[in-house]
This record gives sequence, C-alpha cells and structure tokens, in this order.
Amino acid sequence: MPINSKTHTVSFGMVGAHVVFLSIFLGLWQFAVAQGWIDQTFFGSPLGIVMFLFDGFLLGTRLWWELAWSLGGTVSAFVLGSVAAILAALVFINYPRLEKFADPYLSALNSMPRIALVPLFILWFGLGVASKIAMGFTLTFFIVLSSAVAGIRGVNQDHLTLMSTLGARPRQIFSLVTLPNAVPVIFSGLRLGLVYALLGVIGSEIIASEHGLGQQISYLASTFNMNGVLALLIVLAALATLINYGMSRLEHYLLRWQ
Repeated sequence: MPINSKTHTVSFGMVGAHVVFLSIFLGLWQFAVAQGWIDQTFFGSPLGIVMFLFDGFLLGTRLWWELAWSLGGTVSAFVLGSVAAILAALVFINYPRLEKFADPYLSALNSMPRIALVPLFILWFGLGVASKIAMGFTLTFFIVLSSAVAGIRGVNQDHLTLMSTLGARPRQIFSLVTLPNAVPVIFSGLRLGLVYALLGVIGSEIIASEHGLGQQISYLASTFNMNGVLALLIVLAALATLINYGMSRLEHYLLRWQ
C-alpha cells in the first residue's frame, strides 16, 4: 500500500508540473501576442487555436468529417499493409530462398523516399482516399514485415523441437508456440506501422487531396491561418499519442499470460 500511494503521489506531482508549465508557457505566449511582441500571422495565439478547435469540432462538424476521412485512410492502409506483411513474412520463413531472392528488391523499395511516390499514386488512383491508402500501405508494409520476420525467427528453437517431439502438428506449433512468442516483436512493428500509416496518409493529403486533415493544413497554411495550422497539428499529435497508448494497452492485454 505505501508503494502504491507513493506511485500515485509521483503521478499527480508530474501531472501538476505539466499543468503549471503549460499554463505559464501559454500565458506568456498569449501575453506576447497581445503586446505585439509576436506576430500572430506567423505564430498564432493560444486563444485563436482554442477558438478554431471550438468552431470546427463543437459549433460545426467540418473538422469531424476531415478527421474521419484521414482516420479511414489510416486504418485501411494499416490493416492492408499489416496483413500483407505478415503473410509475406510467413512465406519468407517457409521459403528462405525466396526471401534471399526478393531481398535486394525489397531493400531498394524500402530505401526509396516514399513521399516521392505520391505523384505516381495520385496519377494511378486519383485525388481520393485510394492514393492515400497506397502511400500509408508502403510505409506500414516494410515496418511490419521486418518485425514479423524477426519475431518469428526469434522463437526459441528448443521449444519448437520439443513440440515436434511430442507429436504436435505444424499448425499447433505455430498457434501455441511460434505466434505467442513472436507477438511482442510483431506488436512493436504494428505500433510503429500504425503511426507511419498516419504519417503517410497525412503527408500525401498535404501534397494533394480532396479532403482530410492534411489537406486542411495545406489550405490553412496557404491562407496564413496559423491558428488553424497549429490547432490541427495539436490534433494530430494527440491522435498519435492515443494510437500509441491504445496499441500499448492492447499489447499488454494480449501478453497478460506472460
């Protein structure tokens, strides 16, 4: 009990420190804008950011729609990229020669600056969400593929040999030994892959898109609406934080047996 109390005290203390720091920082920022020391056109203001979010999320539904557009593309890119990567990892594990043959091509594609592919995806799939999904897919696939291969190959071979000796079938070995032991490494790739799927979608939206938070950021920046740009950047930062937290909680739940 004393340990728990101490932990809660430290947690509340950290929260309080963050609240004080942010209050001072935002207060000084707003004061500097009011005094004319900082040009609001280029740096925005805390009150302006709050009003933009209030108008977009509470007084209207426009930002909700743009957020849903970006999230839809992110989830689609993540699911498609992760499934394809895990299937490819299973193929490579069972056919090492195929992996060795494909490695130079995959390395070349993975080393390519993916943002340079956006114009090509737009040409192929148009300005809609499909080109954004394609961009997010390319980022997610390689991250999850490397973690899935590493996770499956990192399983203790003694456990696999023991299961085979006991007469377990390949499917049983995979579901009872290989997959559970590979989950921690695979999940690290999945967590990072989801964040990169979001980055890919938002980045491609900034370049050219019909909808989405990235398209809104590009438009607001072109009209010198810095309050809107900073507000949406804060939304994206909060969204990425929630994604990391949610994936961490899911990983903890799946590994509760350890």
